[in-house]
Amino acid sequence: MIQPNYHSGGAEIAGNWPPSWVPYVGGALKTAGFTDIRFVDAMTDYIPDDALAKIIAEHQPDVVLATAITPMIYQSEITLRIVKEVCPQAKTIMGGVHPTYMYSEVLNEAPWVDYIIRGEGEEITVNLISAIARGTDQEERRNILGIAFLEDGQVLATPAHPPIADLDTLTPDWDLLDWSKYIYTPLNVRVAVPNYARGCPFTCRFCSQWAFWRKYRSSTPKQFVDQIEILVKKHKVGFFILADEEPTINKPKFIALCNELIERNLGVHWGINTRVTDILRDEADLPLYRKAGLVHVSLGTEAAAQLKLNLFRKETTIEQNKRAIQLLKQNGMVAEAQFIMGLENETPETIEETYRMALDWKADMVNWNMFTPWPFSELFQDLGDRVEVRDYSQYNFVTPIMKPDAMEREEVLKGVLRNYARFYLRKTIEYWFVKDPFKRKYLLGCLKAFVQTTINKRFYNLQRVKYKGLHTEIELGFDKSKILTREQIAKRKQEHPELMADVSFSGNISACGAPNDLPEYHEPEQV
Repeated sequence: MIQPNYHSGGAEIAGNWPPSWVPYVGGALKTAGFTDIRFVDAMTDYIPDDALAKIIAEHQPDVVLATAITPMIYQSEITLRIVKEVCPQAKTIMGGVHPTYMYSEVLNEAPWVDYIIRGEGEEITVNLISAIARGTDQEERRNILGIAFLEDGQVLATPAHPPIADLDTLTPDWDLLDWSKYIYTPLNVRVAVPNYARGCPFTCRFCSQWAFWRKYRSSTPKQFVDQIEILVKKHKVGFFILADEEPTINKPKFIALCNELIERNLGVHWGINTRVTDILRDEADLPLYRKAGLVHVSLGTEAAAQLKLNLFRKETTIEQNKRAIQLLKQNGMVAEAQFIMGLENETPETIEETYRMALDWKADMVNWNMFTPWPFSELFQDLGDRVEVRDYSQYNFVTPIMKPDAMEREEVLKGVLRNYARFYLRKTIEYWFVKDPFKRKYLLGCLKAFVQTTINKRFYNLQRVKYKGLHTEIELGFDKSKILTREQIAKRKQEHPELMADVSFSGNISACGAPNDLPEYHEPEQV
């Protein structure tokens, strides 16, 4: 199992994050009897390609799995190419959100990839590797749900595997990770990113996670906290972030989760991403959430202009965003606001507006994220040929992909960096006067991470910013061969429609004997 050596200058400013797919997929494999597993974290260890080749040559694996989010896709393809060059007999498998939808493009770009896992990986991977172990994968693969592959030069995809109905059946193997590598800089403690729930019932047009997981499901609080207890007591984890789109959507279950954490008294702190509307709904319960160790809440406020909120299909108002931040702060939690920047209607005035709004809201922390039109999202399809940059390595939230009507991309980036500098310069003073000792320590730790990564130019890929006297020059680093004109985009769609994203999950094999009328899974209401 390999985490490709990709870095973006985004989330890494807070530390090194453990790749959650490894314990979950690896645990499923071990439960199925595949116990000879090695994990190579080329990302955290900054392993160059030549060193990775030596590791592969030394261990001679039978199967190699790599993951790929969109900006990681090219490095993931390179990683599996190295495997085939060094160890030709090894089966190469790629999973993750990008190849799930873009499998046709990936297999055409990287024919050395033997199989792509489409969607939720645990059960599909076990089924596929079981066939590989029997030596019958070539004969059986048309009947294995949720995969894609090349056959006689043609891309074939089987129908979707049903979502895992009961998350309590997951068996993550946390021992696969070297936890000493994964440190959350703000608190200087080990960090984990476990799954409490999967899926999202909301359909934000810029997002793809709700489509990837398909059905909303959550663990039972006791079962989930059992895993947290293992992480805390065995692996010395001191902070975890829920890898969920919205863990608070099922309020009774979330309250039960908090009570379970309080009862066990594990002394662990944690953070979540959630919706403004849930915080407003749970105003009376926020003291309980803080007592359970919840200290950091990142809110999808998303945009300063209500126009953008409507465009993204965000069901909140600007005043609701402000109120949610106030409630979190009143209850001793860090309130982080998120802004999405760089759409076609961006102007210097709207960039300034987000800064003024951040001050007005009195958010503890703010992230200005570049709009990243995932090539499999609804908004990407609507934007069509306006998305000229198809260099997916830059689809990383810190690079302006869209060119606004009234600005250059470089101007957008300069404006966002100016917002960051002004906002956190103010915070260098304000954080020292936070009354709550833990929150003060936490925020100063966040500031330390921000300053460190700014100095070494890891934050927001600052190495691409060059200062020449009073002038600032920015090289965005796009692969120019992947910047297409509108005419080229139209021609590509017409001549190669098979390379577009497949968001249907239906596959293109109709005679594989797979059921197409699988029953839908619905989250039980009972806690």
